[in-house]
Amino acid sequence: MNILITAATTAQAHKLKASIADNNSVVLGDFSDFPSFMGIIKLPSPASDTYTHEMLTLCLDNNFDAVYLLNRQEADVLLLSETLFNEYNIRIVNGSDNV
Repeated sequence: MNILITAATTAQAHKLKASIADNNSVVLGDFSDFPSFMGIIKLPSPASDTYTHEMLTLCLDNNFDAVYLLNRQEADVLLLSETLFNEYNIRIVNGSDNV
């Protein structure tokens, strides 16, 4: 399973990655600025009007099966489009409540 975890610059993202990485391919992503050598993919800003479609495209291009949302702003937007992601067999997991 290919998994994207958002809010890659947080300790919670790294803890979640360690807990699910055994049989999964886990990628960390963030819309904040960070050094390119960290291996974190750049995500679109949730403030963008096209955020949902940009995230869907990113998920399809990278064959992600699930997206763990650890940022409340991202979750607020993407959870409204959960049905759209489900149509492409991409599971949206709200982890922002625990952050």
